[in-house]
Amino acid sequence: MLLAAGEGKRLGTPKALVELGGRRLVDRGAGLLREGGTAPVLVVTGAVPVTVPGVTVVPNPDWRTGMGSSLAAGLRALPGDCAAAVIALVDQPLVGPEVVRRLLAAYRAGAELAVAAYAGQARNPVLLARGHWAGVLAAAEGDAGARPYLRAHPGLVTLVECADIGSPDDVDTPEDLARVGALLAGPAGAC
Repeated sequence: MLLAAGEGKRLGTPKALVELGGRRLVDRGAGLLREGGTAPVLVVTGAVPVTVPGVTVVPNPDWRTGMGSSLAAGLRALPGDCAAAVIALVDQPLVGPEVVRRLLAAYRAGAELAVAAYAGQARNPVLLARGHWAGVLAAAEGDAGARPYLRAHPGLVTLVECADIGSPDDVDTPEDLARVGALLAGPAGAC
């Protein structure tokens, strides 16, 4: 599930529609999940209507209340046969499909709450086994998303180190966009 409902207040435009390297952030995020091995892929929208081929779009009419309502809308929209959900954020274009694959591998190895970590710091995306969804929904308010639930259950959280394959850098401001765009472009003259 890709959370892509915000208006991008500090950026000045909805992040889902921002383009980096000719590709919208929402398309990058959906591709991250699809290529990482998740199915179905849901994109939770709100501030602007978004269409993405091959995904289920879940409108969140309460998007103004924060990420918690988007997480809730997405979890409630998942099919009943989904045993776990990988939750990614639209504004982290330096996270690649291998991060999702590592979270899924941790789940297959027994992790119920798997969190991508970068240099030991818990960030995103996260994997939530279905047995925890009700607790996550009860704790998700405002912009906190799953964080309150994860912090309340540290013994259940499996950190999955991903610093060697991605970065949690997010795009919140025009300066962030320029910096992350430069990182995606790579060194001058690289092929």
